[in-house]
Amino acid sequence: MRVRMIKFRSVNSTNNKALNLIKDDLQQPTIIISKKQTKGRGTRGKTWISKKGNLFISIFFEFNPKKLNFQRYAVLNAYILRKILSKYIKKKIKIKWPNDLLIEKKKVCGILQETIEHKKKNFLIIGIGVNTQSSPAIINSKTTHLAKHTNKKVDNDKILKDIKNIYKKLIFNKEKVNFTSWIRNIK
Repeated sequence: MRVRMIKFRSVNSTNNKALNLIKDDLQQPTIIISKKQTKGRGTRGKTWISKKGNLFISIFFEFNPKKLNFQRYAVLNAYILRKILSKYIKKKIKIKWPNDLLIEKKKVCGILQETIEHKKKNFLIIGIGVNTQSSPAIINSKTTHLAKHTNKKVDNDKILKDIKNIYKKLIFNKEKVNFTSWIRNIK
């Protein structure tokens, strides 16, 4: 299945952009990437601080909540991102359920998952923020970035390509795939 990729220099939030595109009748699986977010969003109304050089994307696609529900996607997303980011470091990346990835108890990645119904179809939006090059200073929260923990070059385009490929294989594939098998394959 073809996955559309739309790049922006700056948006208020990649998830907000996804919501607007769905409302404008874009129904094809799409990945939105922006070099800058002015009002990135986290869970429970928190702000995602978007420092220059880091990775900000949202992925959206039509889904059937009766076949695979919202919570199962949350589990799958965390495992997918941990697998991709683990290629860069030897330290263990831990999942802080339901939506954070941590290195040495410091946040390196956040995932914001939302649903919207449009014209009797359900869409899942997965917002992903990865501190690849720098760490934002957040009150009451410790953060880190991927480049700090590796001697490899951390390339946002390579990470984006890996994300696109694994989502294309596991989620956008129209064949029936068992959820438990997905998790086993990417752990």
